[in-house]
Amino acid sequence: MSARDPNDWMWERAAELLERTAWVQRRFFQVAGERGSAWEPPADVFESEQELLVLIALPGVAAEDVDVRCEPGMLLVSARRGLPVACEGAEVRRLEIPQGRFHRRLPLAGTGFELGGHALDNGLLLVRLRKIG
Repeated sequence: MSARDPNDWMWERAAELLERTAWVQRRFFQVAGERGSAWEPPADVFESEQELLVLIALPGVAAEDVDVRCEPGMLLVSARRGLPVACEGAEVRRLEIPQGRFHRRLPLAGTGFELGGHALDNGLLLVRLRKIG
């Protein structure tokens, strides 16, 4: 029996990488279900014994424009990303980065949580949710 053909392996690997890239792109551009004109930025959630740490990708969004709320069982993050001033009045040739209003709702299961603060640094929003009860 011969060894596996390297060309087949490389093609399979390339196809896997393309599928992962497409998944990330679909996730990043996902439209919020209940608000047809809004989009949802991608988020990561980490948990320690004391808190949840939520990271949300918000490049181009000013910290003062971000609204973060913790409701029973839900973290709500919303804001608006507009075009940079330098782009105003220019003709659009390609528009791949989502613009406009966004909303992100993240369900919070288990222990109760309270907002422990949030900060936006280099386009990444870090939300701290303290565990209570």
